[in-house]
Amino acid sequence: MSIRPAIVGLMLLGVAVGGCQQASPPEPRQPAAASSPAANPPTLTPPAANGSTANRSTAGAATIRTKSGIEMVLIPAGEFLMGDDRGEDDEQPAHTVRVRSFYMDVSEVTQESFQAMLGRNPAKWQDPAKPVERMSWYFAIQYCNMRSTREGLQPCYDLQTGHCDFTADGYRLPTEAEWEYACRAGTSTQYSFGDQAGKLTDFAWFKKNSGAATHAVKQKSPNPWGLYDMHGNVAEWCNDLYADGYAAGPAQDPQGPESGEDRVLRGGSWKTSEDSCRCSARNYEAPGLADVCFGYEAYGFRCVRTAAEQGEPR
Repeated sequence: MSIRPAIVGLMLLGVAVGGCQQASPPEPRQPAAASSPAANPPTLTPPAANGSTANRSTAGAATIRTKSGIEMVLIPAGEFLMGDDRGEDDEQPAHTVRVRSFYMDVSEVTQESFQAMLGRNPAKWQDPAKPVERMSWYFAIQYCNMRSTREGLQPCYDLQTGHCDFTADGYRLPTEAEWEYACRAGTSTQYSFGDQAGKLTDFAWFKKNSGAATHAVKQKSPNPWGLYDMHGNVAEWCNDLYADGYAAGPAQDPQGPESGEDRVLRGGSWKTSEDSCRCSARNYEAPGLADVCFGYEAYGFRCVRTAAEQGEPR
């Protein structure tokens, strides 16, 4: 179920609607590399090889702190039931998926981090500790590439085409399967804490309790794997193109359909209902529609990085 209003049909790139200027996608550019990554990047073992410091999250999951100072949680490889046959049509059919291990940001990308990487802060609610919003998908992948480059890693994205190189060792947006797997955190219920929507106020900022605004990250309880704000606050971009329902595809590390116009958003936001914050709930939007009048103040993201078999970043 898309959260964009019916007027979205008028939202053409570069067109002003109702007094609000539609922002075009950022000019594609590849940031200047801090170093030249090797064609076959070596396995990194923190802290000696990549400058990361290892510790444990509040939920007991293995974490690292990256060179950029961002905390990431190791999401273990595993198998889960993706989707929900009781949910919306586009959440069906529920199907078994296996994912390899990866690291995921503990919280949504903050305004402080986005400003440090790209030198600007487009957010409506200016606060370094709040998640960056008013995010197009293109801005999100530009951040991923810059963060990779700053740490001497191989960027994942071709900014001209949006293609993601999953063999690169840098940062990227999660696949939709990775996002739902991390959100569920080993559970099979509607939310990571169970099926009782009444408990959502302990874990999320959403329409009922947000005061119609975002909030600083990590203020609510984390899920069982130590991830904050997977439900609510800002809806999070995934790498996948959107399809109305799940088609037959690989059970191992699916990357979504090969074609489409929209990109997937997950997790609900400060402006959505409890139902939209469920683990399996899906949303979508055109990747370049960055108009603050139509919901982009509810769109943010977090990064992932593929982990080697032994659990360290590649």
